[in-house]
Amino acid sequence: MTQWSNKSPLEWQDYINKEVKVYADEKNDYQGWLVTVDPVSTSIVLANFQEDQETLIRVIMGHAVQEVQVVDEADEATKDRLAHLFTPRETTSPYCKDDLEKKKLSLKNWLEQNNIPVSVQGESCTVLCVAGVLTIDPPYGPENCSSANEIILSRVQGLLQWFLNNQGETRLTSH
Repeated sequence: MTQWSNKSPLEWQDYINKEVKVYADEKNDYQGWLVTVDPVSTSIVLANFQEDQETLIRVIMGHAVQEVQVVDEADEATKDRLAHLFTPRETTSPYCKDDLEKKKLSLKNWLEQNNIPVSVQGESCTVLCVAGVLTIDPPYGPENCSSANEIILSRVQGLLQWFLNNQGETRLTSH
């Protein structure tokens, strides 16, 4: 084990948001802003900001790390950029909150009218949960469904597509 692997998570915390130079096995060394350390493998995630607004992410496996030296402290702008490195960018949605709420309630009511158990979940109450095994995220299209059960996923996506194509009708009809 290397000296890096013997450090505690509290000691690794001192390196986060700092520009570091990592000396690794086979005389390799890497430099970048330390984003995080995996507490199990002691692997290091480094970020390097490129001139074209791209960010290069490099993971140095913990078993290869020999030494880590702090090169520079991050300013507030760099800390902010590092903090938001893996968060999704805000995208402009073609739907306003009111439209999404109407669509969610309409779909929920339609599912309930057709005896399909559905509930609202999530911190912001925007996710529909069908039968406790499938979720539908905004904007509530077939591509917004997720489930570990592929059969249920396929069937609910089909129902959802039917609902979107036939929103004027309230009940499914058997042929």
